[in-house]
Amino acid sequence: MDRRHGASMDDGMGMGHDGSTTAAAAASGSPMHMTMMAIFQTDMATSLYSAAWTPRNAGAYAGTCIFIIALAMLFRALLAFKGWQEERWLDGELNRRYVVVNGRESLSRQVSRDSMAKRMVLSENGVEEDVMVLKKKHNHVRPWRLSVDPLRALLDMVIAGVGYLLMIVVMTMNVGYFISVLGGTFLGSLLVGRYAVISEH
Repeated sequence: MDRRHGASMDDGMGMGHDGSTTAAAAASGSPMHMTMMAIFQTDMATSLYSAAWTPRNAGAYAGTCIFIIALAMLFRALLAFKGWQEERWLDGELNRRYVVVNGRESLSRQVSRDSMAKRMVLSENGVEEDVMVLKKKHNHVRPWRLSVDPLRALLDMVIAGVGYLLMIVVMTMNVGYFISVLGGTFLGSLLVGRYAVISEH
C-alpha cells in the first residue's frame, strides 16, 4: 500500500522523479532553474558557431578573440564602404548630363515658367549673373537602376550576415568574446568610422 501511495504521489507531482525535480526547481528558483538565465561567464572552452570550434587552451582562446575583433572591424568597414559607395552612386546621378532634344522645350524655358522658381542675382568677385532658384516640392525618390540596386542589395545582405554572426558571439555570454566585439567595434570606428553613414547604424 505504501508503494501505491508513493507512486500516486509521484504521478501527482508530474512525470515521476524527473518531472517533480524540474517542477520543484522551477518553483523554488534553484540553481538548476537559474542556469537557464542569461548570465556572463568566463569559461575558456566556450564553443563558437559549432561544437568543433571550442578553444581548448589559452592560445586557441586568444586566437578566437582575435578573430572576433577582426570580424567586428570588418562590420564597421562594411558600413563605411556602404556610406562611401552611396555617395559615389549619388554623385553619379547628380552629374548626369542632359541634352536638348529637337522639338522639346529647353530646360531654361521650363524653369522660367515654374511657379516655385525665383529670379535672383549671383555675385562672385564683383561679377553678377542672373540665375533661377528652384525650391524642391517633395522628396525625390531615386530611380531603380540595374547597375546600382543589385549591388546595394548584395552589400546589405553581407552587412546583415556579419551583424548576425556578431550577435551570435554576444549570445554566448562569454566575457572575453563580448569584450572582443567591443574592441573590434572601437578599432573599426577609429579607422573608418568617419566614412559610415549615420542612418545606416
